[in-house]
Amino acid sequence: MTQREIDRAVWALVLGLFVTMISATVVSNALPHIIGDLHGSSTDYTWVVATTLLLLTATTPVWGKLADLLDKKMLLMVGLAIFTVGSALGGFAHSPQWLIAARAIQGIGAGGTSALVQVAIAAMVPARERARYNGYTGSAYAISTLSGPLVGGLIVDTPWLGWRWCFFFCVPVAAAALVVLARTLRLPDERRPVNIDYFGAALIPGGVGLLLLWLTLGGDMVEWLSGTGLAMLLGGVAALAIAVVVESRVAEPIVPLRLFRERTIVLAVVGSVATGGVTMTVPMLFSQYFQLGRGLTPTVSGLLTAPMVCGLAVSGNVAGRAIARTGRWKRILVGGALFLIGGLALFSTIRATTPLVAVAAYLALVGVGIGMTQQNLIVAAQNSAPRADLGAASATVSFFRSLGATAGIAALGAMYGDRAAHLISGGLAAAGLPAGSVGTGVPRLADLPAPVAAVVENAYGDALGQTWLVAVPLAVVTLVAVLLIRETRLHTGDDLEAADTLTQPPLSTG
Repeated sequence: MTQREIDRAVWALVLGLFVTMISATVVSNALPHIIGDLHGSSTDYTWVVATTLLLLTATTPVWGKLADLLDKKMLLMVGLAIFTVGSALGGFAHSPQWLIAARAIQGIGAGGTSALVQVAIAAMVPARERARYNGYTGSAYAISTLSGPLVGGLIVDTPWLGWRWCFFFCVPVAAAALVVLARTLRLPDERRPVNIDYFGAALIPGGVGLLLLWLTLGGDMVEWLSGTGLAMLLGGVAALAIAVVVESRVAEPIVPLRLFRERTIVLAVVGSVATGGVTMTVPMLFSQYFQLGRGLTPTVSGLLTAPMVCGLAVSGNVAGRAIARTGRWKRILVGGALFLIGGLALFSTIRATTPLVAVAAYLALVGVGIGMTQQNLIVAAQNSAPRADLGAASATVSFFRSLGATAGIAALGAMYGDRAAHLISGGLAAAGLPAGSVGTGVPRLADLPAPVAAVVENAYGDALGQTWLVAVPLAVVTLVAVLLIRETRLHTGDDLEAADTLTQPPLSTG
């Protein structure tokens, strides 16, 4: 491929990644309208949110392994096509069940795109150049995740659009990416004899899906240790335990266990779990903070996350270019982890009266930290993986990032809600107001009497900082992981002619 063709293909990949990732969060602010129009229940509300993320996470390793066995371009096109079909079906939904099924199809397609974009870039460009291009994909991943609630709010608030365009707008964007990729993307044909691990392909998504269901629904729709909750937990653990045995014996495992003998890949996975948990949780918690803790509209709430988006986009691209120029990436990862720790520590100081300018600065700091770490952890893993396992290694890191995101949303979201409920109870008692003044579920400030609304705002404003204090250790885990990584030289020539990276000695300075 010429440089012009590479650039056009990368922008099409970025476009495809952006539209598939934004689909996961674009419904956040639109869900009350969607569920109301479709006459759904609170259970449907949860499933519309959870289904896409569950299937995206669970299918990522399968897509990555298929990329090592089959034609990468064909798989990428199939993933985007599946996502496009799911988006169109979601726009035509006439019942909650239809919409949940459409969201499942979107999740399967998005899992393919999130895994295969990294694989396609790795197949097109040398390792050192990947850092620069991964800066673009990292920006697309985070900007789409963070801007989804804003886009959804704007669509719902526009009278001539309506919530169905939260799905319809994805169709032409994904189709445009498909057309450009079909015309520009040419990848080397490195397929091996197909020997698909069907048992692993069923056990890994099944086990992960059950555990994610337990994390997502536990404490809300299902008691943690009830019969159903224990069935999810034990079933997921059993499926993954059997999967480990299967993966150690088949010829072409979905997740090659030999990858975990390489220290850099293991540490990249650990760091990705922690950063993923932060990235996806920020828009959810801050959406509630701005709307319930500060009384702002959904559109304004989305705009206030812009500093994080800008910080991430700028730092990700600057870091990528620096790595491409020098071939050194560890110092970037360490710096990003330090920014992340500082930003989350400042998050823990946020209260209902914290100036919005200060909140914006804290968000920008966290964005800088994520931009320097998230995609460059994939670069580190790719650089330490054998060529034959490049797809599986990339997908494994992406998979654990999504797993951390799902767990972070479930755990920190539950903590935030519980802490806010506790503060509301105390605030109502202190003000001499009836204990049931707020009702059950997420409150609507506009429907509450002024004294009760004031208690709710203070509670949601003060609970945020206490919740993020729990997340600070996640950033510390990321720092420890990147400090322990051994830095190896990034390739400067064509990867097809490069020696296997596992034979490279570590740089003396670490």
